[in-house]
Amino acid sequence: MDLQALDNKFFVILLIIFFRYLILASVAFLLFYVAWKKTKSWRKIQLKFPVTSDYRREFAYSVATVFIFASLGYLFFFGPLARFTMVYHSINTYGVGYLLASVGLTLLVHDAYFYWMHRLMHHPRLFPWFHKVHHLSTNPSPWAAMAFHPLEAVVEFGIIAIVPFFYPIHPLAIGLFLLIMMVYNVYGHLGYELYPRRFTTTFIGKWINTSISHNQHHQYVKGNYGLYFLWWDRWMGTLREDYEEQFETVQGRSGTA
Repeated sequence: MDLQALDNKFFVILLIIFFRYLILASVAFLLFYVAWKKTKSWRKIQLKFPVTSDYRREFAYSVATVFIFASLGYLFFFGPLARFTMVYHSINTYGVGYLLASVGLTLLVHDAYFYWMHRLMHHPRLFPWFHKVHHLSTNPSPWAAMAFHPLEAVVEFGIIAIVPFFYPIHPLAIGLFLLIMMVYNVYGHLGYELYPRRFTTTFIGKWINTSISHNQHHQYVKGNYGLYFLWWDRWMGTLREDYEEQFETVQGRSGTA
């Protein structure tokens, strides 16, 4: 076994995860918290901005999560567990259509996994050990996208530990899934809503999670546990009753652009 090659793969994984987070969070932060702060601040979901210490804490915990994700990813895909997965490396094995379908399937599986894992971590006995760190951001910024306690980071990685053991998945599909996940995670913690007014009244908008929905979760702690979609929250009765009202209130504000 070429240990040097394995070590190189670890650093490649580490850099990919870190720069994916850094680039997406930086772009969102520079646009909404720096460049447009004076002209667009009236559109912020919670009008008050976090303080510098909040940004530093979110970034520090996110960097710790990067190392945990990279270590676990290395273990599962290049360590002794790799031979038990259904990861395949030739797109021609199943075709492009299956590759794209596997990305969609993984998003659906992750959404269900996240909802139930998230609710479980809100149990009073588990919350202080797993999820409290993330909820220190009552008014989150894009830097909070990966700001997890190490124990929660392990649980969050769980979707990657599960999927390759249940159906074939190509590394490119995993990469596309993780990119979509990070984009939506940064959006969910953005502090601004990008979907237009009355979006929640549309057929699609009724089932799509929004930044306002997740911002409410951070602000009030309970309710709105979903990630990409709202169907689990609607089916389980955990969507906050004031969600749609607050969406319209925030998106209905007027100000000087």
